[in-house]
This record gives sequence, structure tokens and C-alpha cells, in this order.
Amino acid sequence: MLYHLLYPLAAHHSLFNLFRYVTVRAVWAALSAFLLSLGLGPALIAFLTHLKVGQTIRSDGPQTHLKKAGTPTMGGVLIAAAFLASSLLWARLDNRFVWLGLGAFTWFAAVGFLDDYTKLVLKNTKGISARTKMALQIAGSLAFVLAYYRVQPAGAPTALLNIPFLKTPVALPALLYGTFAVVVLVGSSNGVNLTDGLDGLAIGTSAFVALAFVIITYLVGHARLSAYLLIPHVPDLGEVAVLCSAMLGACLGFLWFNAHPAQVFMGDTGSLALGGFFGAVAILAKQEILLALVGAVFVLEALSVIVQVASFKMRGKRVFAMAPLHHHFELQGVPESKVIVRFWIVAALFMLAAVSTFKLR
Repeated sequence: MLYHLLYPLAAHHSLFNLFRYVTVRAVWAALSAFLLSLGLGPALIAFLTHLKVGQTIRSDGPQTHLKKAGTPTMGGVLIAAAFLASSLLWARLDNRFVWLGLGAFTWFAAVGFLDDYTKLVLKNTKGISARTKMALQIAGSLAFVLAYYRVQPAGAPTALLNIPFLKTPVALPALLYGTFAVVVLVGSSNGVNLTDGLDGLAIGTSAFVALAFVIITYLVGHARLSAYLLIPHVPDLGEVAVLCSAMLGACLGFLWFNAHPAQVFMGDTGSLALGGFFGAVAILAKQEILLALVGAVFVLEALSVIVQVASFKMRGKRVFAMAPLHHHFELQGVPESKVIVRFWIVAALFMLAAVSTFKLR
């Protein structure tokens, strides 16, 4: 919004020329989202506490978690408010990729909110059914993919798949690529959701993923830098770096309140939205495969659940003490705070490894 209001004034004063630059607006988007989170957080936590929308703790989980019962959840509303407000303030609103990213985030946030509202306000402990939730995620993903195809210029390489370390992308049939893109969106959304089990774990990891995509989207959207790095250039994508930067600020702002011991949990409103947004950005940047490395912590958490369920059904035995993976380490006697920080360290290392692949081709 500010770009459209203030950049035209550059004809009268050079100071307003700053609003032209993605880097400047990205920095201010992060700061705005962070400050909005800090400002709105206490009031939201008080409101959620008043509504008595407290978290229910699994009795079969780590016993140290029982004291967290009643901590207000649905805090993902704070992430959404800070992210959307900052994005609309600093991003160019005439960019098709910006609206696709905002649309994906909003849809998955709405699905998560519906589940949280059903569970916590309507007192249906199971929330919406797993089948309904999955159907809504798939429907939103299909809508995103169709919109993505629709807004592409004629002849744009929409169905190309870029593979790390390879210079030449792989062309896929449109239907196959569309199916793969839906899997990326749904899988990413649920991966963050499964990671959200310890104070600050999912949101701290998401901050590293958001930072990685700030860098990735800027490089992919920059004609000269992408040519130098031998990565496919996506015109106009650099503006998505502003969204990713706003997400980084929103994550850090929420972490302020979600750090151990948490004052508020994000709930499905936050976790599904974060994962859906990261999946959407990976598709827009044509870095769907790289998402698995950027968000490797989310992938490992999801795989631990899959392996645990498959092993128990086929062998009648569990591989982990408890799934997702973070609970396994807790039950092995590792303190919660240490598990969280170690997972953040792993997330940071995977982020660096993912960004480094742009030079290794």
C-alpha cells in the first residue's frame, strides 16, 4: 500500500525513491510485523484467557506437559494479523504472486481457525473431522494451483521442476505437476502442524524457514543474480520476499510470547497457515524440492509419525518412544528447553545447506 501511495512522490523528492526497493520494504515489513505482534499480543492473550479457550493436554504424553493445561491457544490469530497487516502495508499490491501467497495463507489459516473454534469454543474436543480437514486443505490447494496456472503469462514455464545441484529443470505434464503441487501444499501444512508440540518449537523453526525464503525469493526474482547463480529466473517474484520478511517478523513476534514457558499456543490457526504459506512460496519460486531441505525439521517430524504408525500396524511395535519426534527425545529424558534449542540449531543448519545449493550446480 505504501509503495502505491508514496513512491509516486519520488518525482518531487528523492527520499521517496526508497520505496522502490524490495530490500528496504522487506526490512520494514519484518519490523512492522514484529512490533504489531508485540503490541497486539498482551490484549489477545487476555482475550483468549477470558474466553477460556485453553489447551487440552494428552494424558499419554510427557507428564511435564500436564501443567500446560489451560494455556490459551488459537494464538495463530496474532500471527495472521501481524503478517497480513504488514504485508498489505509494504508489498506491491499489483503483483500477482503477492495475492497468491496471501490467498494460500488465508485459506489454511481459515481451515485451522475452524478446527480450533470447533474444538475450543464449541467444546467439540475432536474439532472438525480429519477427513473434513483434509478435504478443505486439498480444495484450497487445488484452487491455489488453478489460480497459479491462470495468472501465468502465455508460454511461462509453469510445470518445470527444479532439482538441487542440477542446472536444467525437469519439465512435467501440467496434470502431474499440479498433483505434485497439491501434495507439497498439504504436506507442508501438516508438517508444521505436527511440529507444533513444544513451546516455541514450530514458530522458531518457521522463523528460519521464512528467513531462507526471504533470500531464495529475492535471488530467484533478481534477473542478474539468478543468471549468475544459474538458477531459473521468475520475473516479479522478488516482491514475495516482502511477504516472507513479514512472516519472519510475525514469527519472531509470536515467539516472544510462545517461548518456554509459553503464554499462548498458536493452535491449528497458526500451524496450518504457516505450512500452507511455505508450500505456496516454494511453488511460486519453483523450489518445491528444496522446500524439503529448508523445512527438513518439519519433514523429519512428519516422517516420524508415518514410521511410527506403519511400524505399529505391521509389526505391533513402536520405533520411537512417542511420535512426533520431539516427544521421543523428551521421553528419553532430554529437558524440553534443550530439545527446542537443538531442533532450532538443526533448522538453522538445514537453512544454510538449502541456500548453499544455489551455488552448487
